[in-house]
Amino acid sequence: MPTYHAGRHEFGQNFLTDRKTVDTIVGLVSKTDGPIIEIGPGDGALTLPLQTLRRPITAIEIDSRHSQALQRRVGPGTKIVLGDFLHYRLPRKPHTIVGNLPFHQTTAMLRRILHTEHWIEAVLLVQWEVARRRAAVGGATMMTAQWWPWYDFALVGRVPSSAFTPRPGVDAGLMTITRRKVPLIEPAGRRRYNAFVRAVFTGKGRGLHQILPRVVATPAKTAVEKWLAAQRFRGIPLPRDLSPEQWCELFLIVDRYPPTTDQKPASPIPRNR
Repeated sequence: MPTYHAGRHEFGQNFLTDRKTVDTIVGLVSKTDGPIIEIGPGDGALTLPLQTLRRPITAIEIDSRHSQALQRRVGPGTKIVLGDFLHYRLPRKPHTIVGNLPFHQTTAMLRRILHTEHWIEAVLLVQWEVARRRAAVGGATMMTAQWWPWYDFALVGRVPSSAFTPRPGVDAGLMTITRRKVPLIEPAGRRRYNAFVRAVFTGKGRGLHQILPRVVATPAKTAVEKWLAAQRFRGIPLPRDLSPEQWCELFLIVDRYPPTTDQKPASPIPRNR
């Protein structure tokens, strides 16, 4: 049987067949509230057990054969929708997202989820390395840092490739994304914050002590230096070493000092409000 790794399996999907992993996912979802939106239910490996939670389920399946077959097996509280999740309009009320994401569309689907309002919790199976990066294991990536003020990313565990049929060429990771009830930065500052994080991650220099003075305006430099001196970094701190709280503290310091008319930061931070 062809595998995703060979690039021949239909829709790039590898179906979850490990009961222990299914039970773990259902257990995680049971701790959430609201209707459930499932991405790519396939043959119902997650959909059917999720019905035991007695909550409304809407499962979006791109393959018509699977959607038709699964619709005949689910209960009245479960709706199977034939369509592409990337183009599906999510409900405008609190809900939980769950899914075994197609490996070749993981990044696109994560971006779609993160850019969508109203959902509260997401329980997702993705490639192992993607799960590690999003959860900042070994250091944060730019994408994770850019979303931290509004979401908490957590790595639940590693799922071996043997848990899927067909078997993919890499292991998967089970992760959760939780929308913060109180954001660390107000949504109005998102563009400026994202530009700041990008400027720091792409800035030149050996460590934050060299990078930051080059990407902030002159009025902010003294305050940034005081902030750096107050931190207890080990060795030479890099952008990946900052915690969500540190990123936000640093941004709020810098954001208080707009560039003067004759001084601009090396990587301008938009100040559109």
